[in-house]
Amino acid sequence: MSVPTARATGGLHSSGTRITPTMTGCMLAAFLAILDTQIVATALPRIVGDLHGIDLFAWVTTAYVIASSVTTPIYGKLGDLFGRKVTFLSAMTLFMVGSALSGASGSMEALIIFRVVQGMGAGGIFVCVLSIIGELFSPREGAKYYGMFGMIFAGASLAGPAIGGLLTDVLSWHWVFLVNLPLGAVVFFLLAKYLHLPRQVRQSRLDYAGILTLSGAIISLTLLTSWAGVQYAWTSPRIIGLCTTAVLCLALFIVSESRADEPIVPLRLFKDSTFTLSLLGTIICGIVFVGSVNFLALYVQVVTGASPTTSGFVLLPMMLGLVLSSVGSSKIIRKTGKYKVFPVASMALGIVGALLLSTMDASTPRLVSVLFMVVFGFASGLSAQVFTQAAQNTAPPQDLGAVSGVATFGRSFGTSIGISLFASIFYGHLTDEITAHVPAAALRGVDHEALSSQSVLDSLAAPVRHAVEQAYAAALTPVFVTAVPLLAAGLLITLCMKNLTLRSQHHGGGERESAPATDPAPTKATPEAA
Repeated sequence: MSVPTARATGGLHSSGTRITPTMTGCMLAAFLAILDTQIVATALPRIVGDLHGIDLFAWVTTAYVIASSVTTPIYGKLGDLFGRKVTFLSAMTLFMVGSALSGASGSMEALIIFRVVQGMGAGGIFVCVLSIIGELFSPREGAKYYGMFGMIFAGASLAGPAIGGLLTDVLSWHWVFLVNLPLGAVVFFLLAKYLHLPRQVRQSRLDYAGILTLSGAIISLTLLTSWAGVQYAWTSPRIIGLCTTAVLCLALFIVSESRADEPIVPLRLFKDSTFTLSLLGTIICGIVFVGSVNFLALYVQVVTGASPTTSGFVLLPMMLGLVLSSVGSSKIIRKTGKYKVFPVASMALGIVGALLLSTMDASTPRLVSVLFMVVFGFASGLSAQVFTQAAQNTAPPQDLGAVSGVATFGRSFGTSIGISLFASIFYGHLTDEITAHVPAAALRGVDHEALSSQSVLDSLAAPVRHAVEQAYAAALTPVFVTAVPLLAAGLLITLCMKNLTLRSQHHGGGERESAPATDPAPTKATPEAA
């Protein structure tokens, strides 16, 4: 049983779903899940001061990212097997429970464990939102909401540190987590009441071998990209061990997926060039466009001397550029059904933006640097959710959740790679640049990484501070130069994509542009609970 052709009349979808409250709930849920990857950053010093355990502070974020990454593709398949609504509400419940427990934590160890619970829920929120859009609307109709999702992603990523600092200062660090409870309750109510979708229950066994091996591969890869070149040398036994484990788990995962009745990630999807190229494009976008944001903030705060609050306003025009291009491209895609030109333009303009950013130094006027960032942000918005749309457009209906899950994971994984890669490049150059620009005696007893702290910078004499700013700018240049070949590879990938038209009807609505790879397993259709 498939959803009828998506037509929303007076805000009411043909399935009985109320569009406005449902999409409001979906976007708010996505905002909360994305926000929690950033909001903790500015609260961590206060958390460590209260709970102690500074040697564990990095795990407060890492645990959340790993749990979210591991569960994302799994939730996609659960949605295919048991229905989007019940899967989404389960993920939202887990996220809220994890938030409540995190806010009530009395030790760093407990906080890390509860962040795992919270991340397990967040992983399901991402993919379920995209899958709900894919099931409620045809790819062409859904362009509007994919554009909104891109805006939410950018807004939450940039607003996270500022919101975290505000809540910590005005209330306490506990509210960084507890704020999710009232907002999450609103989300739960909206989706429980207004989302109505046919619930497909397939008579099949869950792919436990696939879940186990995929989880092992993702955990190993996430730790590898987080630690390599930053906390441990690339040739250290720990990094080599993680790399070996990742390769072994990935090989076992491929074997298990080729034998499973209902694989977590159906390998047949990779026979579709649109899916494969979209996944590669999504990973590159995560590496470059999302992974580089932290380093732009570092440039604004250290090199130009902006406070954390001011830096948020300096980065705001870049976010607005992303929003404008995301909304504009979504409207054009919805009108024409054509999407290929936008990821191609995104990569090409991204190359220009990265080259412009690589020219910034301590003498670059702030207005000029803001304009360069706007170009980069505009490029990012052009491909914000296009790759997901393209992959869903050719996906068999029984694999819609799996496709959404893999696409979401691709961007998250790309972000982890990007942050690790750029951090390795930056810190690898920073020591040499500080040695070249700053007299050794001027920084005696000061850790080079601590120079990003505003209080440490303020304590330096003006000439020394200026030299540090020059050193940081010089160390950041290779970061943006590295983005250029990555974007060039992305440009080649997008040029190879087929110039298809997004379907204006649902799967099963009479218009079929690609044949399903295989017949789905027997299903039992039941209405989802109101």
